Amino acid sequence: MKRLIVNGDDFGLTHGVNTGIVRAYKEGILTSATLMANGDAFEGAVELARANPGLGVGCHLVAVGGRPVASATQIPSLVNNDGMLPATFFQLLVKLSYGAVPDKDIECEFRAQIDRIIASGITPTHLDSHKHSHTHPRVMRALARVAREFAITCIRNPFEGLLTRTTIGPAARARCRVYLKQYAMSTAVAPYARRFKRIAAEYELRVPENFRGARLTGLLDCHAICGLIETLTEGTTELMCHPGVYDEELERVATRLKRERQREVDALTELAVRRSIDECGVKLISYAELGREHV
Repeated sequence: MKRLIVNGDDFGLTHGVNTGIVRAYKEGILTSATLMANGDAFEGAVELARANPGLGVGCHLVAVGGRPVASATQIPSLVNNDGMLPATFFQLLVKLSYGAVPDKDIECEFRAQIDRIIASGITPTHLDSHKHSHTHPRVMRALARVAREFAITCIRNPFEGLLTRTTIGPAARARCRVYLKQYAMSTAVAPYARRFKRIAAEYELRVPENFRGARLTGLLDCHAICGLIETLTEGTTELMCHPGVYDEELERVATRLKRERQREVDALTELAVRRSIDECGVKLISYAELGREHV
């Protein structure tokens, strides 16, 4: 059977992102979301999650960008002089390559983020990471250890297969350089995939067999989503997306995805997308359902 998890990242980033994620869930095909414990709109996202219990809500673990949840004194190697996390994944990679960040600091920050979500009354259904930082083996192992502590059994498989067919929609064709850059980044982390699978197996973590959306980050439109649905293979696939309502608050946030988030909301709620799901015999599930199968 072909099954699809549609996960909205950055839940809690802004109020408009929260609204867009819930709209894509209630009116479209989105089934899960991952909550940023350090997001400025965290409390609003928690309220919406409680009001929509059918939405599978996990934790979007942040090791890159923004302010940490743990005290800076607890994770000194992860923060700069202003007490902020590394601004980019590349900055984190440099620190990791020099051995400047002990695993315990990464685990401490991840633990604090999950603790905050659980304290809000939400039991996380799954884990993934901002900027796919858990493609790196050391971050992945830290994530796996913390997942075991909290009895969280499902995580994102962040590797998009090199031979995976990608349908290019008008949005991607108009921004070909962005697509090619993201394709190159996807290819660059591919060698880590085997180690990721070994660590996931060691910690008995359940992952979807397939992952889509990294190459089309910010480029998803109705045409691309329908094309993806039509090319799904057997098993479970996760489609990562970033829906959100574009507004002044989002414009002020340090993210490259602005109006692109609004386009994703529109695409995820298109009747043509729902029709494609039905015609292709795809079953929509959430990470909560994937987790129950693991029990």
